[in-house]
Amino acid sequence: MFSPEADDTDLPPALRSMWRVVKIGYSAEPWLLAAAFTLSMVAALPDALLALWLKLLSQGLLESNRGLLRIAAVGLAVSAAATWFLRTVSTRVQRRFRDKVTIALESHVARLQANVTTIAHQERPDFLDRLSVLRDQIFVLDHMYLSLFSTCGWILRLGVTVALLASIHPVLVLLALFALPTVLTSTWRPGVERVAQERGAQPDRLAKHLFLTATTAPPGKEVRVTGIGPRLVTQRRAAWERSYAEVAGVRWASAFWHTLAWAVFGGAYVGAIVFVASGLHASPGNVLLVLAAGARLSAYIGATVGEIGFLRGIWLDGSRRLVWLEEYSASLDADADGVVPERVVHGITLDHVSFAYPGTDRLVLENVDVMLPAGAVIAVVGENGAGKTTFVKLLAKMYEPTSGRILVDGAELSRMPAAEWRKRLAGAFQDFFRFEFAARQSVGVGDVPRLDDVSAVTVAVGRAGADDVVEHLVAGLDTQLGPTWPGGVEVSFGQWQKVALARGFMRDEPLLLVLDEPTAALDAETEHALFERYATAARRREGPDGVGAGRITILVSHRFSTVRMADLIVVLDGARVVEVGTHEDLMTRGGQYAELYGIQAAAYR
Repeated sequence: MFSPEADDTDLPPALRSMWRVVKIGYSAEPWLLAAAFTLSMVAALPDALLALWLKLLSQGLLESNRGLLRIAAVGLAVSAAATWFLRTVSTRVQRRFRDKVTIALESHVARLQANVTTIAHQERPDFLDRLSVLRDQIFVLDHMYLSLFSTCGWILRLGVTVALLASIHPVLVLLALFALPTVLTSTWRPGVERVAQERGAQPDRLAKHLFLTATTAPPGKEVRVTGIGPRLVTQRRAAWERSYAEVAGVRWASAFWHTLAWAVFGGAYVGAIVFVASGLHASPGNVLLVLAAGARLSAYIGATVGEIGFLRGIWLDGSRRLVWLEEYSASLDADADGVVPERVVHGITLDHVSFAYPGTDRLVLENVDVMLPAGAVIAVVGENGAGKTTFVKLLAKMYEPTSGRILVDGAELSRMPAAEWRKRLAGAFQDFFRFEFAARQSVGVGDVPRLDDVSAVTVAVGRAGADDVVEHLVAGLDTQLGPTWPGGVEVSFGQWQKVALARGFMRDEPLLLVLDEPTAALDAETEHALFERYATAARRREGPDGVGAGRITILVSHRFSTVRMADLIVVLDGARVVEVGTHEDLMTRGGQYAELYGIQAAAYR
């Protein structure tokens, strides 16, 4: 009996990937899947028996046998009616199944990408190429179920047709063997074309990017002011041609071999007719059977080959990428058997941590060895490219260190489940996303269980100093953000940034609060007042035993007037930590921090 939980680890990779996708369809709509498959098989029989009814009809006419004529007439009538009826019902059931399973497939892929522990798959070019092709294929993956049903139906027709031919003479079964080259070329073609398609995935992504740049609103002003529109169109065309060139040559070569394979079958078909008519001196009925069955055999093989090619090119190819994404996602958290603490008592330690982005050898962080004390407000500063954002990404488990360890009260962060760790994490980032929801929800997603808790959202807005933004919205927190939606309003970049900051303040008691230049669009005085107020509030929070609640606040900023309030300042330069201390300590040392602080202070005079 079919079970969606059946183990597939012993299956070959191709079958395993197909089996996984079948399980998704079965889990989503088991009864519709069974009905669609059954109807496809039953609908194949009347069509396959048509050659037999034609043989009996001709034989009845030649022999003046009314019994055979009646059988043939009834058979033809039933076959025609049943074929029409079953195809109509089957098509409706299959469309119903496809519509429902499409939602399940798209949801599954979206969930997988969103739940991957790290963000490497969204930043590595090789992974992006795979995901780009998968995203293109996901919208046709629903067709593969119908293709599988059709393939089984065509195979059943082939079986019946070959049996009819064998009833005349066993040697006619060889006619099916001559069709094997067409099957082989059909299964081979999509594979070589897929390799070429992947080679052209990068210029294809570039072509899509250039197209969006030339046709969408966000870059519209700069495209028009700079007059770069014609250049974008030209470069987009060139990128598309580079992408297509990878595939075109392979398609011509594969088409040649596929045509040759069909020529082999065509020659065998003509030989079969000559053999039956001249060699066997068969009856006119049998000759008609060979003509009808052989012609239908050609059509059935063509349809089967086409469906197999589709399965090979879309199902097998797309399902393999889907399985890759599933297994990639599962592998990243496979050893995460640790427990996320309720609070941090001692602190977070980066123990000789080095990191290079996947696919590169350049260390973005090198041998970082620093202790982030519990309950402290810690500033991370440094020039552009010093590794500040990467430092934050590692703490948020967006990546794992290339070498070294991150310890939370002595326990390895790498052993803690990413989802559980991030439940105790809050933050706002410079490259924030604009959630074009109602303002209340755009803030509330910072703590999904309290998404619609108006009081919690209001508190977060106050923490972020975003009250002025809400006051200017036409319907307050119920205002739809984004001018492209009915009743939606446009807000400035700075206002979007305050909304994002409020979203980062939704969680009341995070273990780690990360503020990665989230107020870059605000003036220095506003930023300073905001963080000073929040840092003061963070230090006041205490646990029931009088000990600080242990929250660690990481503040990344390029404004030294803001970071001076921090309990500890970590200075990064050239991927290394070069200084650690309070503002007073670092100024006394007269090192790099003091130099940068002096330069910036002079600029504000």
